Amino acid sequence: MSLEAIIFKNGKLRLLDQLQLPFTTTYIDIETIQDGWDAIHQMKVRGAPAIAIAGVLTVAVELNKQNFQSVDQIKKFTFQSLDYLVTSRPTAVNIGDAAEKIKQFCLSLEKEVTDPNNYKLKLTEKMNSMLDEDVATNKSIGKHGALDIIEKLSGQEKAKILTHCNTGSLATAGYGTALGVVRSLQEMGNLEHCYCTETRPYNQGSRLTAYELVYEKIPSTLICDNMVGLLLSRQKISAIVVGADRVVANGDTANKIGTYQLAILAKYHNVPFYVAVPTTTIDLNKRTGSEIVIEERPSKEMTHVKDIRIAADGINCWNPCFDVTPADLITGGLITEHGVFKPNELESKIREILRV
Repeated sequence: MSLEAIIFKNGKLRLLDQLQLPFTTTYIDIETIQDGWDAIHQMKVRGAPAIAIAGVLTVAVELNKQNFQSVDQIKKFTFQSLDYLVTSRPTAVNIGDAAEKIKQFCLSLEKEVTDPNNYKLKLTEKMNSMLDEDVATNKSIGKHGALDIIEKLSGQEKAKILTHCNTGSLATAGYGTALGVVRSLQEMGNLEHCYCTETRPYNQGSRLTAYELVYEKIPSTLICDNMVGLLLSRQKISAIVVGADRVVANGDTANKIGTYQLAILAKYHNVPFYVAVPTTTIDLNKRTGSEIVIEERPSKEMTHVKDIRIAADGINCWNPCFDVTPADLITGGLITEHGVFKPNELESKIREILRV
């Protein structure tokens, strides 16, 4: 059974506090819009798909608690709440995409439903359905990615995969994106080993991905971020598979800081480099990676661990949360729920699939 980062039952939302992992498994109750915004901004919940679902379900919690006199009141409250929650993390595109879909649903629903109670019921049902939809999407991503990697293996060879940051059940509604590819390979009997980076400075790899790999009994090894070059030179790594917080029209990809240098190393060592994302992470409104806003985090996330200072007091810090990997370094392809695409065909394929 996979870990659950998000639990939504009987109109109540609980989020796994990922800041406490791997030391304790603690769920926090989200009761207000501000609770949801804080949990996302403080990275108690993180991962682009999980951020989107947590944000939308935060609105569902408030809708269930309040009485509304009209459909217009519900719509106004929903729109304002979504707009505020989108500001919690600027780089991830999924929450903005989810907010827009809910807004469009609201507009179409008001043409059919005039009773506010019935309107609220159908709206919260739509919000709740996003959990199951995300898991199904992730399983499809996992299958497409695994099959593409298996095609490149020789004979009876099994895959050795390197991944970065956390892209599993803790970053999604369940199963995961890049880590979903690893899970699929394991389920198909084609995984030999998974390596994960510690992912400094927030240690999502050592705290979260390693936690998931051990929990699910996937053969795995944790390495420091600065060991990747040696690993690729010593081991026959089949592929590097990462997730992303935003992919733009030309295939440039924003992901956790450190991804760019992994892609450079992968190209030097002729290791296929994949990015695994749902189509909700693809932003066709931005043409190149230079248009992506890169979030910067507080210096304390570099200088302290569990509130204990590990760097000299007074040192200046630069702490960007993401970097942008140019499309030409994504040599394996972009793995989506609809298939694996090369960066130069991404826009046309997605427009064809989504009819946009």
